[in-house]
Amino acid sequence: MTVLHAVADEPCNLSVLCERTGLPRATAHRLAVGLETHRLLIRNSQGLWAPGPALAELASTAKDTLIDAASYVLPRLREITGESVQLYRRDGLERICIASMEPPAGLRDTVLVGARLPMTAGSGAKILLAWSDLATQRAILSEAQFTDRTLSEIRRRGWAQSIAEREPGVASVAAPIRDSTGAVIAAISVSGPIDRMGRKPGARWAADLLAASEAIQKRL
Repeated sequence: MTVLHAVADEPCNLSVLCERTGLPRATAHRLAVGLETHRLLIRNSQGLWAPGPALAELASTAKDTLIDAASYVLPRLREITGESVQLYRRDGLERICIASMEPPAGLRDTVLVGARLPMTAGSGAKILLAWSDLATQRAILSEAQFTDRTLSEIRRRGWAQSIAEREPGVASVAAPIRDSTGAVIAAISVSGPIDRMGRKPGARWAADLLAASEAIQKRL
């Protein structure tokens, strides 16, 4: 996996592969050649290792139960709110958009699937951080646009909102999604222009978000 990640952004030769992975030359070469044999790596026209076609073939059959469950719920939430809806997972000190739907017309808050956003601002970030471990909270709160007291309030009421935190002119509301053990595994969010969402978007959309979250959890 270290080798695959090392060539993901930019193809490289053996010397660069060793630099990126910290692996001994012989080990890096053996692993790369083995991955090439299984078509997980290929050599491009410059002779550099690059991601191979077998990765795409594997990805086409991969299933994400959370995204599958959300696919039945997000369209209805978008229809109810008339705004953009997103699903986020935490990855270290960032959050990743794993699903997104936009309204068919009008000004919208576009967040592309795969986009990495900071954990220091936004309602989705607050949800994911509120139920994360203390070490992660300490690492992020020092630079966040909210405080530990904010997170305590979010845990009490069960949802979060933000006004022009991540982007000027954008408001959002988010709620947690839990697995069967009760652990928070994602955040579901509605976002849009403040002119439409208002300065208290939670009062308007929190109940619908919590209902959508519960629907996803039932499908999980």
